[in-house]
Amino acid sequence: MFTKLAAPILLLAALIGPAVAAEPLPAAIAASGESVVLSVHAEGAQVYECKAGTDGKLAWAFREPIATLFAEGKTIGRHYAGPNWEHADGSAVAGKAIGNAPGTTAADIPWLKLDVTAHRGSGVLTPVTTVQRINTHGGKLDGACDKAGEFKSAPYSADYVFLKKG
Repeated sequence: MFTKLAAPILLLAALIGPAVAAEPLPAAIAASGESVVLSVHAEGAQVYECKAGTDGKLAWAFREPIATLFAEGKTIGRHYAGPNWEHADGSAVAGKAIGNAPGTTAADIPWLKLDVTAHRGSGVLTPVTTVQRINTHGGKLDGACDKAGEFKSAPYSADYVFLKKG
């Protein structure tokens, strides 16, 4: 009986193994020496505004993100302009981008590394020093805009990893 079960189990392990192995992050957004505080999935939109560029031509300019943060299928917070991330426990962080890497496809917003520049409240996000945005899908907006002041949003999803030094 053992030998009949062993082969399928070993085959399954071989198939699953490489799929779950984490690939190293691009150097520009890696955070070596930091440990994970929280990982969440975000679903939302990147909001753009039609504005005149330095050349005077109208183009879509990024304005802000609006997203819901999920962990284990439950809503646990939100992400919005700043950029800010707010947890349901009242803790929040704001960040500033310090590194980026291209998304997987041309339609995906870049992966980011952000330094935390401010903390609010007390809770799970209190010790966070770095935020990574990875596994982005969508969010880029292309095409012409006709009227200054118009807004348009592009749906996106991403994973946010909250880290602390040490």
